[in-house]
Amino acid sequence: MNRTPASSAPSGTAEATGTGATATPPLSHGLKQRHLSMIALGGVIGAGLFVGSGAGIAAAGPSIVVAYALSGLLVMLVMRMLGEMSAANPASGSFSVHAERAIGPWAGFTVGWMFWILLCVGIAAEAIGAAGIMVQWFPGSESWMWVALFMAMFCGTNLAAVSNFGEFEFWFAALKIAAITIFLALGVLAILGVLPGTDAPGGSHLNGDGGFLPNGVNGLVVGLLASVFAYGGLETVTIAAAESENPVKSVAGAVRTAMWRIALFYVGSMLVVVTLIPWNDESVVESGPYVAVLNHLDIPAAGDIMNVIVLIALLSAMNANIYGASRMSYSLVTRGEGPAFLGRVTGGVPRLTVLASSFFGFVAVLLSYWWPDTIFKWLLNMVGAAVLVVWGFIAVAQLRMRSRLQREAPEKLVVKMWLFPYLTWVALAATVGVLLLMLREADTRSQLYATAAMAITLAAVGLARQRMAAERH
Repeated sequence: MNRTPASSAPSGTAEATGTGATATPPLSHGLKQRHLSMIALGGVIGAGLFVGSGAGIAAAGPSIVVAYALSGLLVMLVMRMLGEMSAANPASGSFSVHAERAIGPWAGFTVGWMFWILLCVGIAAEAIGAAGIMVQWFPGSESWMWVALFMAMFCGTNLAAVSNFGEFEFWFAALKIAAITIFLALGVLAILGVLPGTDAPGGSHLNGDGGFLPNGVNGLVVGLLASVFAYGGLETVTIAAAESENPVKSVAGAVRTAMWRIALFYVGSMLVVVTLIPWNDESVVESGPYVAVLNHLDIPAAGDIMNVIVLIALLSAMNANIYGASRMSYSLVTRGEGPAFLGRVTGGVPRLTVLASSFFGFVAVLLSYWWPDTIFKWLLNMVGAAVLVVWGFIAVAQLRMRSRLQREAPEKLVVKMWLFPYLTWVALAATVGVLLLMLREADTRSQLYATAAMAITLAAVGLARQRMAAERH
């Protein structure tokens, strides 16, 4: 294909140009508005919220509500910036395309392949977690059998058509939303003392048991770090929007509802948990905060119910990660930033990138069996801070892209970042601040170092490719 300037790409159809050949991605537009709406709603509800939030509560106590509110504000700013750029130029590569247009091909290469690795490792982690639940239910079965089944199932659905991904995510999200809505409703009734068999707790658990900040600022910082990574996955909706019936409308709608979704699902549920039960209750970590609350309310089979919900959340994330990884790698390939043979599309689906992403995920699963404490742990550490690096690139790209859009195509600013450029700088500073806070703890420090090594390596390769391309032209 002929090389074309990135700025000339028609909105909603073309990826940014890279160091190689460009093409109009022949992806289908099989995602309906109801798919995107439910993906946007369900994208913030993951297994990390249902189970992983227990560790944050144990560290921060009742102040976990503040931690989730602060990290939620950061995520809202990031999504607003990403929404502005994605509504102006929808692309299956999302922030990788925006970084390439605003900063340079090396930036698109770096953030795109970093996100692909993050999603592929996530596929493995979620498959292992889901298999663990199935082994609990079927003690005679082997974990690898369930991993193979789930990998084959979601690889198959993503190979068939994008509408299959949309349908799975629609129903997964509907079940997650129903579960957390029921939980919040029961919690509010219990807090008010109108749920049969409960008394209104008042503020006894918020101010008692060591106070609102039982472990001081250090505990709040640990809770903040735990809460930041629970929000990962929201970015996928801007990738999916490029294959929707109306990309611009889909992105704008998803971003504009981010505020109340985050406030309701995350901050609201944390407030319910720490209001109803003591933050230092051992069951909060051992069983998970949601199971602990449901047991406190004498809900029958609370543990089994939440296991079903967590399984759904894991399978949903696995499905979304295969989709997101395949589209990100496809976008990179079409921009000349990856093996060209992977760019073939059949039936509106980039099937070779679906297979490649699923294969990498399955290899990561095998590494978790063969070398769980060495190579697989290194992989997990390597992607530990990757989402923060992605957010940093989004902020820098938006800073540079906004002035260009205002000058060249102001009509494309369907979604605008609030108080630009001040809140963009606040988001960038907050992202850097969280990265620096990771230096305080041994576990997060090792993750930061590993992620930095990956980012520097990818950036060096991207810069070398960019220079070689410039010399050829």
